[in-house]
Amino acid sequence: MGMKVKYIYQQFISHISIIIVAFLILSLVFTQYVETLVYKNKTEELISYGENILRDLDRGSERPDQVINQYARVLFGRDIQFSVFDENIQLLNPIRWRGPAIELTESEWSQLTNGTPIVKNYDLERYDRAVTLVVLPYVDRGNFVGGILLTSPISGTREMITEINKNLFYTMLIALAVSFLLSWMLARIHVHRIKKIQEATSVVSAGDYTIKVPSSDFDEIGELANDFNSMVSKLNESKSEIENLENRRRQFMSDVSHELRTPLTTISGIIEGLRNNMIPEAEKERGINLVSQETKRLIRLVNENLDYDKIRSNQVQLFKEDIELIEVLEIIQDQLGLQAEERYNQIEIEAEETAMVYADYDRLVQILINITKNSIQFTENGTIWLRGRLDGTNTVIEIEDTGLGIQPAEIEKIWHRFYKADISRTSNPFGEFGLGLSIVKQLVQMHDGKITVESQHGKGTKFVIELPFR
Repeated sequence: MGMKVKYIYQQFISHISIIIVAFLILSLVFTQYVETLVYKNKTEELISYGENILRDLDRGSERPDQVINQYARVLFGRDIQFSVFDENIQLLNPIRWRGPAIELTESEWSQLTNGTPIVKNYDLERYDRAVTLVVLPYVDRGNFVGGILLTSPISGTREMITEINKNLFYTMLIALAVSFLLSWMLARIHVHRIKKIQEATSVVSAGDYTIKVPSSDFDEIGELANDFNSMVSKLNESKSEIENLENRRRQFMSDVSHELRTPLTTISGIIEGLRNNMIPEAEKERGINLVSQETKRLIRLVNENLDYDKIRSNQVQLFKEDIELIEVLEIIQDQLGLQAEERYNQIEIEAEETAMVYADYDRLVQILINITKNSIQFTENGTIWLRGRLDGTNTVIEIEDTGLGIQPAEIEKIWHRFYKADISRTSNPFGEFGLGLSIVKQLVQMHDGKITVESQHGKGTKFVIELPFR
């Protein structure tokens, strides 16, 4: 396992390293710049004096000693020494030069005789002094006749550079202290924000999906917090959905046991009665009819559940075709007419003669039967209208009843699997498990259509299905 370095220390090391490196580079560059500047100024000063001496020697050529002595008094006082020499390097005046003898190399001498000045900077370690030396050629009417040599120590340069470095060092210490404080504050803020996310993650891993962390769009940590909150909110939704499913599963098991127990008890009782000849001959036919009816009911209950799972897992294949809408509505009217009459209801059709629908015939019938049975179930002494029309590129089918209606709070829930309206089970002839409308919605969506419901409690309900035509 590798060494663990805390984020706060990483921040310190990075900030302080940057400042130290920046100051080292700055001090090196600055020192070099100052040295170059000092030498350049001194060189320009010596060249200027040298040119003045040569000019004055040209003017007063009959009294060169006088010119040299005049300049010597001025320049020696400024710690600038000079001497004039001829083409054989014979000094024309005694130089007060305390350093080692000045010797020019062949290349330098050649450079001088060609009329180019020589500039040299060097350190006299023995005297602990930095010296600038300038040699200017003395040219008379195009001929090299000698030259002038000027030297001057650069006084205080080293002391000045040391002072600059000392000041830079103090500045660096102050900057380090400031950066230390800033780094500490910034690192503390960032670490605190990261800790918040870390603590929240631990809470989430323990199963609590209600936690939120402060988020912002200021930086990446803020964006991470946004993403974290989004993730937790989705997990919370999933948890709620799982809890809902679990509750529905329990309700379903309860419903299944109740719904299946009743027909199975009836069937079992009648079969036992027939086997033991306990049912009178006159009642046998009625008993067998009851067994047949209850068996069909069981098959319907099982099929409905299997159907739902098949539809939900997209195992159903649709074979779409052009269908005359009025024909389908008449079939629904015929099939459910008797059931409607049992509850004293009328089924009426209001459809355009030419209206067509593009759908899978069996599944369309399944959709319409489910909804119509639902309407019959909640309507008594009323009317159920089956309407159909073309609306632009859509076929619109409406199934409206004058029944009990649905409470506003319940409308969205009717599409949920296993949802049951508050109605006695015994009066529920179809969709005992509340799967009917859930299947309807899935089938409509498979047809790329949409289904909506409008209802007023006590006044009736209207289902509207829109299916694209082609």
